[in-house]
Amino acid sequence: MTETRIDRRFKDCADAGRPALVTFITAGDPDLTTSQAVLEALPAAGADVIELGMPFSDPMAEGIPIQIATQRALKAGQTMAHTLQMVRDFRKKDGTTPIVLMGYYNPIYVRDPKKFVIEAKDAGVDGLIIVDIPPEADDELCIPAVEAGLNFVRLATPTTDDKRLPAVLANTSGFVYYVSVTGITGSAIADTGRVATAVNRIKGHTKLPVAVGFGVKTADQAAEIGKASDGVVVGSVLVNAIKESLDETGAATDKTVSAVTSLVADLASGVARARQA
Repeated sequence: MTETRIDRRFKDCADAGRPALVTFITAGDPDLTTSQAVLEALPAAGADVIELGMPFSDPMAEGIPIQIATQRALKAGQTMAHTLQMVRDFRKKDGTTPIVLMGYYNPIYVRDPKKFVIEAKDAGVDGLIIVDIPPEADDELCIPAVEAGLNFVRLATPTTDDKRLPAVLANTSGFVYYVSVTGITGSAIADTGRVATAVNRIKGHTKLPVAVGFGVKTADQAAEIGKASDGVVVGSVLVNAIKESLDETGAATDKTVSAVTSLVADLASGVARARQA
């Protein structure tokens, strides 16, 4: 593959002496208009890479905050077509910030994987994270995605041993997402020492950047995790900020966008000091 926006962004962050801040929101949460506003505000707040969740009725790897965010989005009428349009609209204003679609294979499968990867690339998507399709099924989606010019980001976990890692990394590109705890999203923060050991072990198998997620909620945690990684992934705390900003009917308020951006700015300050002595 030629150099992608994801490659360039991680390189830029490394050149700046810090890890990348990777932020996750669910597309269409709490409604399409507000979600678009949040998406477009993320880069200025400090997000280096954006993971945009594709709502699915059975998000098996997610904790309660993202499960509820998905329900809000689906209730508001979010579809795959709307999600792709969000990226198209984002690209009219931002041509540099990488966007990675994250989710599950079912909505892609029913749309047709080969059609989907072409649509995603044309919309301005840079990569995919699909949590429930293993390397043994790379012909299903991973290979078509790479052939279309999309990075295919794999997840490694504390239980991914050295025997399994080569298969996980074989067709991975962009970056490796290290799930720092065994469990669902939003779980307790991992031990920094163990994260450093795990990241170093993964780097023994690949030259790709390694971003660490699951459980990061504060700037201090971001700084600690960032000491040992090329990127810090934050998701559940952001979708929870959206939830807490809604009114009693569950509708967005004039505080919804700022609730997310102020938190992202704080997390970005933590990432910025991750490599300071």
